[in-house]
Amino acid sequence: MKVSDILRVKGNTLYTTTPDEPLARAVEVMAEKDIGSLVVMEYGDLVGMLSFREVIQTVVKNGGHVGSFTVRAAMDDAPLTCTPETELDEVRRMMLAQHARYLPVMDQKMLMGVVSFYDVAKAVVDAQNFENKMLKAYIRDWPEEGTSG
Repeated sequence: MKVSDILRVKGNTLYTTTPDEPLARAVEVMAEKDIGSLVVMEYGDLVGMLSFREVIQTVVKNGGHVGSFTVRAAMDDAPLTCTPETELDEVRRMMLAQHARYLPVMDQKMLMGVVSFYDVAKAVVDAQNFENKMLKAYIRDWPEEGTSG
């Protein structure tokens, strides 16, 4: 299974922000849309990733307030990325090794979507459920001893 399979099921809604956006506004968007991350784009290029992790770290550093910070001050400016052709096993390995919860999916310089740890876990569980269903159907249809096939 590839990242493109997850994106096909997930849909193509993308939420982005700019590095100069006030952090408070970015947090509002994340809350309104019930999302855990925003891809940070500038002049059509991926320049960072803002997730609840970076927001919380910034709030803690600022004594419990978002303050007047911009997204640039809080974002991860070197986010881990993958492509639509990246195999799901590789994505799982990357996410676990880097403790990444969200990966922008890039096709060259074009943002194709974002996959979350939840998306990856759901795809794995769905694939396992399908495989189990097929195996159970196969076992149910197993020919009995002594019958010719």
